[in-house]
Amino acid sequence: MSDDFRVNNPAELKAKIGSYKALIGLDLGSKTIGVAVSDLLLTAANPIITIQRTSFAKDIAELKRIIKEKEVAGMVYGFPLQMNGEIGERAQETIKFAEKVTKEIKLPYLLWDERLSSSAVERIMIKDADLSRSKRKKNIDRAAASFILQGVLDSISYL
Repeated sequence: MSDDFRVNNPAELKAKIGSYKALIGLDLGSKTIGVAVSDLLLTAANPIITIQRTSFAKDIAELKRIIKEKEVAGMVYGFPLQMNGEIGERAQETIKFAEKVTKEIKLPYLLWDERLSSSAVERIMIKDADLSRSKRKKNIDRAAASFILQGVLDSISYL
């Protein structure tokens, strides 16, 4: 792949971002983007916002604002592989979006397998947090982004 910003694993991502910088995690949907950001020590993912997608320019403007404010040096995209591990249509859309974002935001990024992340988060919201359907709907995207990002952070902690 000609994309110099895409990394293959959490170790590469950590090496590229340096010390005391955060990672941003994105759960990409057709209507929304769930956003989470790590702390500067790369230990905990925090759900931040759900961006309502209206245009790519507005998506980028909001991402740039968050990246500057939170000292972000790398990006993690939830990568929706099919259950058999193959790259389907949604995963292809994520690759295209990440490549398009990279033209505007020059940060290293990782595609992280997100199979079942939204359903896992929803189970947690129902069982542990006892959230109503409307509250789950409002929070699911950024919570899924946090779940995805935490998976990468947990991998980094073992390096």
